[in-house]
Amino acid sequence: MTRDELKRAVCAAIDAREDAIIEIGESILRQPETGFREHRTAAFVAEKMREIGLQPQTGLAVTGIKAIAGSNGSGPTMAVLGELDSLCIPGHPFADSDTGAAHACGHNAQVAGMLGTAIGLMQAGAFEHLGGNVAFMAVPAEEMIEVDYRLGLREQGHIEFLTGKAELIRLGHFDDVDLALMCHTKNDTKASHVANSSNGALIKRIRFLGRAAHAGGAPQKGINALNAANLAMTAIALQRETFYDSDTIRIHPIITHGGDAVSAVPAEVTMETFVRGRTLEGIVDANRKVDRCLRAAAMAIGCEVEIETTAGYLPQNNDTTITELWGENVKTLYGDNQFSVEEHRTGSTDMGDLGHLMPVSHPYIFGASGVSHGADYLLEDKESVYVNMAKLLAMTVVDLLYGNAGEAQELLRTARPKLTKEEYLAFNREMNGTERFTGQAR
Repeated sequence: MTRDELKRAVCAAIDAREDAIIEIGESILRQPETGFREHRTAAFVAEKMREIGLQPQTGLAVTGIKAIAGSNGSGPTMAVLGELDSLCIPGHPFADSDTGAAHACGHNAQVAGMLGTAIGLMQAGAFEHLGGNVAFMAVPAEEMIEVDYRLGLREQGHIEFLTGKAELIRLGHFDDVDLALMCHTKNDTKASHVANSSNGALIKRIRFLGRAAHAGGAPQKGINALNAANLAMTAIALQRETFYDSDTIRIHPIITHGGDAVSAVPAEVTMETFVRGRTLEGIVDANRKVDRCLRAAAMAIGCEVEIETTAGYLPQNNDTTITELWGENVKTLYGDNQFSVEEHRTGSTDMGDLGHLMPVSHPYIFGASGVSHGADYLLEDKESVYVNMAKLLAMTVVDLLYGNAGEAQELLRTARPKLTKEEYLAFNREMNGTERFTGQAR
């Protein structure tokens, strides 16, 4: 069977199970769960894998799942990923009435696409013609939300890092994987696009600690922590001109607790922010400047500041070979003008962590409506977001692993990962930490 014949056979096998693949995505839509809480979703996915004929490992990084199929260990291993977690969007029409969890980013389609890929490859007997293996992986906790809950898991020893792919890397579940592919849904006019890169991010939680006093009768006896927070945000904003445009730095702090009573000088004020950037060097530089602004504000007001920094996402860089193969398959399904490549996007994903260790690509497919992460975000074109996603993933797997996996072998021969696993873990651990700055004496 030629490569093109094999791709057609795989697509036909996916078409034959179209209703079942769509139902997988719709079932996950109706049971949304947030990161590291995806127990029902994980059990559902594991059962679907067993029905397909896979033998899943479960409970990886709390709720992750992995099943490998292929040529008995020979050749490279390619991961096809789907993310298990949802967001918290209580106003979404498919939000959980108790938790507010909702799939307002299309992760339910990712999992359906991943399982649809497995169905197509296995039903078509594709592994007889492939010189490698495929790791079908359902990964937890891509969205960086509910940080307090995740920090609690870390304190209990259940996790070390706050995102699913980072934890899976730490635990060794990507040690036998050589390259990876996943797809996101989008609202756009073209069928698919890929951004060459996207921002990484650090997460910061800040506490300014002052002294309470009567806000009307004796404010001079207090130390106003809210003033320090406001001063810090102004100082951070005034750093804008010190950043290189090419680093696409984004810092967006919010005050999460501004005081306890209007009649009292605020004694404790908390903030959160991401520090996003295109390069590790840019992120580290911006983070250093943010910390300087926080300390300076505490010193100016005479309060204390506690700065907690947590590794979040590394910058994303997509491999051009995988991207080009994906694009050619998009053109096969949709037409020559239905694929585009953009230079950079300023959002963040933990696929960037994986991309520092191996070649990856993270394309988008059309079929959604509304605003991503919004209450109106829905997957309208179910054939595209579920079925065609599976076809494109499977076709790209065939391109890379067909025969003796020549495309993948050549790609891996010339690939130059940015970090080793050890360097990656060291960087993340170096970024994690808490500082208590006393400012001026009270």
